[in-house]
Amino acid sequence: MVPLSFAGHEMVPLAAGALWWPARRALLVADLHFEKASWFARFGRMLPPYDSLQTLCGLEALIASTGAQTLWCLGDSFHDAEGPARLCGSALELLHTLQSRIDWVWITGNHDLKAGGLGLARTEVEVDGIVLRHEAEPASALPEISGHFHPKIRVQGRGRAVSRRCFVMSERKLILPAFGALTGGLAANHPAILNAAGRPAIALVPTQDRLLRFPLAA
Repeated sequence: MVPLSFAGHEMVPLAAGALWWPARRALLVADLHFEKASWFARFGRMLPPYDSLQTLCGLEALIASTGAQTLWCLGDSFHDAEGPARLCGSALELLHTLQSRIDWVWITGNHDLKAGGLGLARTEVEVDGIVLRHEAEPASALPEISGHFHPKIRVQGRGRAVSRRCFVMSERKLILPAFGALTGGLAANHPAILNAAGRPAIALVPTQDRLLRFPLAA
């Protein structure tokens, strides 16, 4: 794990798509999109109904490996407002188990603004001078950590192209990739992301022992 400095704090982007805040013993994740497959099923698009459980298993592994005491979910944790009611079986049991182990805070997003019933929910929070919210606000004076855009980057080399989810960072913005098992992505150099992050901005791709940096231009 390779740390970086953001807003005067040491943060560690993880290859799994989460952000580790060592001083806070906290994990930050964005765009889990629980129950996306069941949402599609309501409209006749039958996908394997295991996305929520797979995403939760990924969180369980990260909580165990980091020893996290707090988890901040930065919005769109559910794919729609009725998602919490559809979460059931092993996925719901695992969620309750994880919530009994750590402080779990939901920050609402545009998909799950009205979702509720599964714990503490906020529209945004400020922690040590950093605002945690779902979608970056370009005019915000305080540094922000957010999600919403599902950034990814495509790198060409050695005769082939590789696409990876990535973090996007500028002086005052840090945008997380989507953590959910059933989520797509938007090119990190898309104008919507660059306008939200401000310029100059870089894409960050963590590996097990390196943190790759790619300058972004539209």
